[in-house]
Amino acid sequence: MRTSAVVSGVLAVLLLVLVAVGWAPLLSFDRSVADTLHQHAVTHPGFTHLNRILSDWVWDTWTMRALAAATALFLWWRRERRTALWVVGTSLLAMGLQQGLKALVGRERPQWVDPVDSAHFAAFPSGHVMTATVTCGLLLWVLALYWRDGWRGWGTAAGVAVVSVLGVGWTRVYLGVHWPTDVLGGWLFGWCCVSLAILAYRRVERRGGQPGAGGGRSVVEGEK
Repeated sequence: MRTSAVVSGVLAVLLLVLVAVGWAPLLSFDRSVADTLHQHAVTHPGFTHLNRILSDWVWDTWTMRALAAATALFLWWRRERRTALWVVGTSLLAMGLQQGLKALVGRERPQWVDPVDSAHFAAFPSGHVMTATVTCGLLLWVLALYWRDGWRGWGTAAGVAVVSVLGVGWTRVYLGVHWPTDVLGGWLFGWCCVSLAILAYRRVERRGGQPGAGGGRSVVEGEK
């Protein structure tokens, strides 16, 4: 996990610098991909509508935040209060980082004569993507922490999380509201936040004992 945090963090900062200085090859790549996908979106309204549903409802930032909040409430009810607070704290810190980066870079979104969707605020990094990455990453961590042993649905949950994180990135570029590197930035910064949160949690756990106020038992084990 330490390696994951370092690698994602270094790559995220490097991408941030390249976007901020307007590195020409990167901007050319963004424009090329965005133009190609936008042309397809304009000529395939049915598929575009499906992407809008997925982006604006299924994988929307508020949907993901509600999912994180529900997870924290459930953990609190199970008396795993340290973990619940970790989920809430990481989500809030990631949201603050995301807004700070948007304000710092101030990148404009793609502009189209015939847009198929609209979005507000600065482009880098993608808020949808970063929120989905943080939320899904935290949920998988919670599942692995308490439910993975003896739970047959782990593989399905992991698959849904991966599809969601990759899928929301696709929809944001396809709908023409983000550049590809906005999405990449969301993935990198989001995963770095998750990795650092897990590392910090493990350090606190080593210093203070077992995870959570409930003694750190697996939920599956505790219900036997």
